[in-house]
Amino acid sequence: MSNSLTIDADATRWAPAERDGLPLLVMLHGYGSDENDLFGLRPFLPEGIAVASVAAPLSPPWPAPGRSWYPIEEVNGRHPDGVTDAAQALLRWLDAEAADAPKVALLGFSQGAAVSLQAMRLDAARFGAIVALSGYATPGELQDDEDLRVSRPRVFWGRGTNDDVIPQPLVDHTAQWLPDHSELTGRVYPGLTHSVSEDELQDVRVFLEKWRDDSDV
Repeated sequence: MSNSLTIDADATRWAPAERDGLPLLVMLHGYGSDENDLFGLRPFLPEGIAVASVAAPLSPPWPAPGRSWYPIEEVNGRHPDGVTDAAQALLRWLDAEAADAPKVALLGFSQGAAVSLQAMRLDAARFGAIVALSGYATPGELQDDEDLRVSRPRVFWGRGTNDDVIPQPLVDHTAQWLPDHSELTGRVYPGLTHSVSEDELQDVRVFLEKWRDDSDV
């Protein structure tokens, strides 16, 4: 496991202030954004959960703003090792900052979605649900992938028909990989670009309410 990446715990945004005993939803932003972005989605999320919005460990090349989870050197320059390194950094952050959470789910957008799915592949038992918005499952095999065919973790994958940011081969790979390795709730939103809509957030809320209320995760 690489120890080269570190998530800045001091940059994490938490809510509510009193969160002992609450299920924890960890939010992972996209490329060029930061911990403040997805934190604004809290009004659309279920009540009765804690939220932690984390800052990615890298800075994109100047003049791009914000943070990134792994380098993107060109349109198709998303190396699997970078995604894995970021997922390992997230797991270390969870060990240090959220070990007492009764259960944990991840919600990631774009790069954050790819890292969330990769973290699930590295340690599926840790997560009760994964929400992957406008993202993809990283190609290549990992050691525990075969186990996912049996455990089938719960995944929500939402994307728009007009999203031209994620390369089509990655979308096609994800559309084949997720049904075979998860209990998939898949949604495609007509006209949606590389973004999130209120219709999608309503579907996410229903998905997370089931995770919150399920005593088995």
